Amino acid sequence: MANEDLERGGGMKNRGNNSQPPGYYSSTYYAEASETHWTSWLIPMFVVANIAVFLVVMYVNDCPKKNTGIEGACVAKFLGRFSFQPLRENPLFGPSSSTLEKLGALEWNEVVHGDQGWRLVTCIWLHAGVIHLLANMLSLVFIGIRLEQQFGFVRIGIIYLVSGFGGSILSSLFIQHNISVGASGALFGLLGAMLSELITNWSIYTNKAAALFTLVVIIAINLAVGILPHVDNFAHIGGFLAGFLLGFILLLRPQFGWVKRQHRPADALVKSKHKVYQYVFWLVAIALLIVGFAVGLVMLFRGENGNDHCSWCHYLSCVPTSKWKCDN
Repeated sequence: MANEDLERGGGMKNRGNNSQPPGYYSSTYYAEASETHWTSWLIPMFVVANIAVFLVVMYVNDCPKKNTGIEGACVAKFLGRFSFQPLRENPLFGPSSSTLEKLGALEWNEVVHGDQGWRLVTCIWLHAGVIHLLANMLSLVFIGIRLEQQFGFVRIGIIYLVSGFGGSILSSLFIQHNISVGASGALFGLLGAMLSELITNWSIYTNKAAALFTLVVIIAINLAVGILPHVDNFAHIGGFLAGFLLGFILLLRPQFGWVKRQHRPADALVKSKHKVYQYVFWLVAIALLIVGFAVGLVMLFRGENGNDHCSWCHYLSCVPTSKWKCDN
């Protein structure tokens, strides 16, 4: 995941004598004064929770006691039972796949035939190693904190969790022979929400083209990385689509020039809070989100394989080359 400061893509329209142009997210958005600036606490809590879960996983893993030695010796033995599996087994400095599966990794057979649907949620909090954890948490800090400051913990928390769930569903439909872990689907949901927020609130931004181009390039680069082997790009895509739709629903802003009733002069012209196209996006997004989750869950628990309905979709997660093979 890229950790660029995405909020520098453009500015909002402003009025008054503010000599400092607003950034991608501006505190001078509203026509009357300034919008609420939330204190970010949920995203830091998510970071702490992910780190705590990883420590628990490593404690349970206990490489010195459980490693058979076939793949080599444990890494960083001075850490005791927190030492990592041999690099030949896990190059990301983390636990064994059997430990991850035991503690809630996404595994298609267990979800569909083992009545363990809870894995669709628990896998979001697990990570394959220190490198995996650091990459995701740095991205979460750079992206999530700024979003929470602008939109509050409720909306950003919903987008994060629902997007992660959506990523797990799509991953289970297309990857049925390997386990999957990580918060990448939830992170891509935040990226998707940023894109739809820019689109639905298009009229209030300046530097629209620059903001859109920057965001699309960052998303494209992250999705392109997902075609490498051992990266679950279906979780990325599923999370992105869920977050993209949720952005139209939860991150709707009033149009520029709208004033709250208590701040509106008696003879002022009444202006609609939202534009027509914003309501259209809102309705379409709700419909697509409900249909998408319903169809995905029905297909999943009926044991269907997404690759049977799309012969080329497997290339979205891994493109075989002379350097590597794909095994989904």
